[in-house]
Amino acid sequence: MENFYYTDLSSRSALLKKHGFDKEEHRETIKEDYGPTGFPQPLKSYQQTMEAYDLSLEEPYFWILDNFKENFPIIEKLEDSFAASENSAFFGVTQQRLGAQQDKVSQFLATVGKMIKELFQMVRELRILDERLGYYNEAAAQLGKSIGKRSKSSEITLKGIFIDLVQGGAKNAASVFGMSRELEFVTLPDLFFDAPVFANTNELDRHISGLEVDFNKNVLRVLQRHLKQFMEWKKRTHEEHKNRRIFMLQYLNQHFQIIKMYVQWIKPYLKHVARLTMHDKNMGSADLISAFEGSLLDIEVLTRKRTPVGKSGANGCILATFTYRTRPEMKVVQEGYQRGPVHIGKFEMNFRVYAWTDKQVEAYKALKEEETIAIIGDVSTSVKEAMESLGEQLYIYLDEAKGTKKKEEVKKEVAKKSFTEKFFGDFYTPKEKSSTGVVTDAQLAKDHIKAAKKCETKAITGHCTFHAFNIKRNFKKAHRMIAW
Repeated sequence: MENFYYTDLSSRSALLKKHGFDKEEHRETIKEDYGPTGFPQPLKSYQQTMEAYDLSLEEPYFWILDNFKENFPIIEKLEDSFAASENSAFFGVTQQRLGAQQDKVSQFLATVGKMIKELFQMVRELRILDERLGYYNEAAAQLGKSIGKRSKSSEITLKGIFIDLVQGGAKNAASVFGMSRELEFVTLPDLFFDAPVFANTNELDRHISGLEVDFNKNVLRVLQRHLKQFMEWKKRTHEEHKNRRIFMLQYLNQHFQIIKMYVQWIKPYLKHVARLTMHDKNMGSADLISAFEGSLLDIEVLTRKRTPVGKSGANGCILATFTYRTRPEMKVVQEGYQRGPVHIGKFEMNFRVYAWTDKQVEAYKALKEEETIAIIGDVSTSVKEAMESLGEQLYIYLDEAKGTKKKEEVKKEVAKKSFTEKFFGDFYTPKEKSSTGVVTDAQLAKDHIKAAKKCETKAITGHCTFHAFNIKRNFKKAHRMIAW
């Protein structure tokens, strides 16, 4: 029986249902015992086992692959996993290569983690700048009104910041609060904060003149000095904040692009690590003994022929799974009468025939991606969560830095696009677009229904069923097996 059955069938069955495959294949897993296999229910299935001395994986695999290429234009490898016994030379070489790849990954991830931490600080600084600029802009907006109708709320906030940061608060005897305490200018703080928003020095002078009837001239002179200082500080810091924000936006965009660059560098190493990592399912197999020069290999290939149906398509598919096992046997070699290991190879293949729409093909590929490159998914998820914790504000700032879109447009786009589309887009398949614009969901749904009906025709099912049977029959003939 085939070794390419999933030991954790509960999780595999859950994955099938998650991705829209409600019917699971049931077949004879061991002699006279039927059960689930962890694959979607096929139209037809064919199985072949071959065991021979000195059998190499390459010959039967490439024989079948070449036949697939003659009849199917699209061939995609979905899984390529292996395991080797711990004391084998193959295991030692693989672990050395794995260690080198892991070191590279750890270095890149450490750098990415540090840069993401810095990204948090940049976004925080931009948020503070936006808060401050909100006060400045609101105060500036009041200048279009008459002086008596101008709101003082933002101006009062800015005056508080001015006293705390510039004058040093109450601890400084020269500040507004310090002079009130030290020189008994009790009314000075009230007059300072109660002053309206001034557009120019003339308005300030007129305001001071209007207070001469009720207040001491010494107090008013000090008040005028403090208000003039505040006006100049507000003017200069407003420009400084605007320039600082422009700089921070550009720096944020540059920093973000560098992070994306590092992530692009990491991805190949993650894939290499995933492929060099021994398959847990096979490492626990009874076919793999640590003292032997043994190995197990699992390969899964999806070959298909697509017929366009609108923006969708109907696919005649053959899902081919291959399992290969080597077992050493000591044998006397004729030349020199030396004893050495001769590997007896066992090769198992399964063809499962499906008629799938484009949506179903992508669903199965997504299932395999979720299952077979879990290590990439874990890293991607951790980076993704860290980036998404910054919120939509990050992408608003980034798009603003590029200067291509208005804030309102950016907000709409951020709401529509997921994180994976904006940052990890190459891990996922985007929606197909037409030449005139984005394809609507309603149109895709109609095309999908048409494609599903097309899948039921003999043109689709007959093609893949015939070639699955024919390739298996010719394989048996080519390898001197009994063939009907």
